[in-house]
Amino acid sequence: MARFLAVYIMHPESLARFRGLPKAEQDAIDAAGLPQWVAWEKEHAASFVDRGGMVGKTLRVSRDGIAPASNPFCGYVVVEAPDIEAAARLFENHPHFSIFPGDSVDIMPFVTEPPDSAN
Repeated sequence: MARFLAVYIMHPESLARFRGLPKAEQDAIDAAGLPQWVAWEKEHAASFVDRGGMVGKTLRVSRDGIAPASNPFCGYVVVEAPDIEAAARLFENHPHFSIFPGDSVDIMPFVTEPPDSAN
């Protein structure tokens, strides 16, 4: 089976809108979303190569050195599926964007083989 990187996308303005809600409303969204995210993970556990995780602030390293940066990535997971369409279908109606303020999940195939675990 092919491997795919799924990147959770949340634009800063989406997070700002969520953080602008009353605390009780944010808590209600969390209370509704977290059990659904856990259920999604259980339903698709056989597809996970790497359960990934959520990520925080970015430092960018370039020829100019190291500097703070921003991007819309807020997490990732690595999945296996027969093809990219099947991988994408795993994320249809995902709580990241159906409940939480996430914008999308971007699915990308790995074009290199995984590292040999014997080395």
